[in-house]
Amino acid sequence: MKPQPFDLEPGRSLGSNYDIVDFIGGGWEGEVYKIKERKTGIFRAAKLFYDRDGRNQPLLKYAKKLNKLKDCPIIIQYHHRDTARIRGKVCEFLVADFIEGQMLSDFLKCQKKKRLSSFEALRLLYDIAIGVEPIHFRGEYHGDIHSDNILVRRKGLGFDVHLIDFFDLGRPSKERIQDDVFSLIQLLHEVIGGVEGYSAAGDEVRQIVMGRKRGLIAAKFKNAGHLRLALENLNWNE
Repeated sequence: MKPQPFDLEPGRSLGSNYDIVDFIGGGWEGEVYKIKERKTGIFRAAKLFYDRDGRNQPLLKYAKKLNKLKDCPIIIQYHHRDTARIRGKVCEFLVADFIEGQMLSDFLKCQKKKRLSSFEALRLLYDIAIGVEPIHFRGEYHGDIHSDNILVRRKGLGFDVHLIDFFDLGRPSKERIQDDVFSLIQLLHEVIGGVEGYSAAGDEVRQIVMGRKRGLIAAKFKNAGHLRLALENLNWNE
């Protein structure tokens, strides 16, 4: 059964300490909002979970995973759990740091031809791979890497990136980590402009995307660290 969206309007209260500022994004597990702490005026992010099983298991798993990965800079830092009454029902939510930036999907819409140049696309992928590498190093996976789940802003010669959501696919495994890698390759294909952009891209992009063939990708990149190393050692055509 599909859960009813929260659809919280800016200005309404959230629990006893916060007010809704804006909607950030949503997915299968729930919705994320920019909120403001009343007493301090500090902006935070709140994730409200759809209670699909009546036990709030996604929230508990999510909080524990965020805490486990708290020293990974690409992960938005978790603060605490709180509750709010929404349409007569008590709902639990997590409070985390609020990070400035745009959803990557929205960022791409603002670019020329709605895509990045080869160099920018590879640099973006590099910054994301650096962030995902310590997650994979700990034997964990993200499970939901896509352009509606990444906050991005330009910083110097590269990008400041954060993952805003996880997806619980069960126990960590090499296969889950490999799925993350394929999602990263798929992301590069998207930001380069999809099929049209890829057909016009140079060999430096093709060395990474490899036609999105899972077998070739799995043989070359076992985790985000392997992908990061490949990007650092790309052969560029003159």
